[in-house]
Amino acid sequence: MNKTPVYLSLILALSGNVLAETRYVSDSLEITMRSGKSTSHGITRMLRSGTPVEILETDKKSGYSHVRTRGGKEGWVLTRFLMKGPAARDRLAKAEKKLAELELENRRVATAIQSIKEEKLSLQRDKQSLAGEHRQVSQELSEIKRTASSALAMDSENKELKSRVVTLERNLQTLQQENESLKDRTARDWFMVGAAVVLMGIIVGLIIPRIRWRRKSSWGDTF
Repeated sequence: MNKTPVYLSLILALSGNVLAETRYVSDSLEITMRSGKSTSHGITRMLRSGTPVEILETDKKSGYSHVRTRGGKEGWVLTRFLMKGPAARDRLAKAEKKLAELELENRRVATAIQSIKEEKLSLQRDKQSLAGEHRQVSQELSEIKRTASSALAMDSENKELKSRVVTLERNLQTLQQENESLKDRTARDWFMVGAAVVLMGIIVGLIIPRIRWRRKSSWGDTF
């Protein structure tokens, strides 16, 4: 005779486990959890809005549900005060927290984007600076090339001028030698002319007296 309640208890326990699900106290400020499924039973605990409870059994006739809190306390509460989802204020708080996290993340992303923009501007300025330096280096290189070309041309002209100077010096030496030779020849010629004049004077000086003597002799014979 004592076995039937045991079986019933096991069946009720199994059915209670099958029916077990999580519900939340509604948005009312507080609800009462009683020791039984009527207002005549004593209040064992006050449950605030949003308190999660596990439903062990639901009595549709009385409108009460047998629940268990996370702390392990059991009792009966009105089923109409239980919701399948968290309370609106909890959802609002969670939504506000999520919104705050999103806003924080948005600020982080905006900061990162601003940093990327500044880095991009810095890179663009560096690029422009490098482009200016490249143009300056190119101009300097072109100037160096022109200078080097001018230097090579001047070196070539210098070598040519040196060659011409050497040639002119050689020609000058030749002319000087020819001039010295001409001076020596002229001096010899004048010497020869002078000697010839002196010789002619001597000859004339020797011949003229004889010619006069002969003339005188011929005149004497005539008379």
